[in-house]
Amino acid sequence: MKDIVETPSAPAAIGPYSQATTFGNLVVTSGQIPLTPDGTLVEGGIEAQTRQVLDNLVAVLTAAGTDLARVVKTTVFLADMNEFSAMNAVYAEYFQAPYPARSTVQVARLPRDVRVEIEVIAERH
Repeated sequence: MKDIVETPSAPAAIGPYSQATTFGNLVVTSGQIPLTPDGTLVEGGIEAQTRQVLDNLVAVLTAAGTDLARVVKTTVFLADMNEFSAMNAVYAEYFQAPYPARSTVQVARLPRDVRVEIEVIAERH
């Protein structure tokens, strides 16, 4: 049975999707972009945007009954692969070994022309 995860501690979905869904012990988040919970776009470079994205994911995972330590897979979408090192430095502040699997890709464009979007798959406690 699929359940929907919603929290006011992360930006509301801006389309026909959920912040996350759960299926058994699995939590699948939608991609998070650097919006504050009230929907304000975070200005600044890749570091500030990555930090907001990961804070949003922490909020969604908490609402789903899990946390970053239980993430098994992340997918990172970057507007510019030249920003990988800066994104990765912030990412490393949030994740500890054993690290989840990860894919990182450069995309042509992201919603609202942000620099980064991240989605995760985690297991619940």
